[in-house]
Amino acid sequence: MEQTIIQVDAFTDEPFRGNPAGVCVLSEPRDAEWMQQVAAEMNLSETAFLLRQDDGFQLSWFTPTVEVELCGHATLASAHVLWQEGHLAPDAEARFSTLSGLLTARRNGEWIELNFPADPTRPVDPPSVLAEALGVPIAAVEMGRFDYLVEVENELQVRDLKPNLALLQQIPARGIVVTSRANPEVDYDFVSRFFGPRVGVSEDPVTGSAHCALAPYWSQRLQRSTLLGYQASRRGGLVRVQLQGDRVILGGQAVTVFKGTLFA
Repeated sequence: MEQTIIQVDAFTDEPFRGNPAGVCVLSEPRDAEWMQQVAAEMNLSETAFLLRQDDGFQLSWFTPTVEVELCGHATLASAHVLWQEGHLAPDAEARFSTLSGLLTARRNGEWIELNFPADPTRPVDPPSVLAEALGVPIAAVEMGRFDYLVEVENELQVRDLKPNLALLQQIPARGIVVTSRANPEVDYDFVSRFFGPRVGVSEDPVTGSAHCALAPYWSQRLQRSTLLGYQASRRGGLVRVQLQGDRVILGGQAVTVFKGTLFA
């Protein structure tokens, strides 16, 4: 059976930047084993699978090795594909039924805004291998629903970080978010990187779901509810965040890179 698959670069307006995601709008249900095999074949940090329902779309996300409960950039890519390919009218809201509940997306000019659950973090004792794995001084360690959030002293430390991924893989969490305030001269407010070797993603280029924790963390410290984050991976990407109670509005752009056909 033939199945269209589209690759989208999310949280960027330029091809080959941001975070690439595969998107399959399924014509009929497929089982989890098939979706996992497709995700492994795509070998991207996430591949999204959508199936139309009466009230929107069922949405699932797979890394090359596991299904995950929440993914921001592949949701952004999915919404982009639904509008671009004519599955939704340009002014229609995208509604997704997921393992993290109902998620929605709207267009706002050239940007897409995702409505996600906020993920407030709490201070915790750092895992025993964390300091050795990162190799930089740690200012604070907190834990959210999925990830450890580690604040370091400055943006240069975030950008220059070369963690020991084998040690990070020992830490029982989806991933490790390393963050700091931005340098004063830049136009974004905070910077971050995301490492998830435990789920088959050594470094994720731009992680929307991590900003569900970064938004309340930096909103509290910077005393503003609307912020701009930059994820300083090799590809890089910007994420607008707005904290609204127990929700976070994640804003980003997206661009289609290619469209192909699966024959399996």
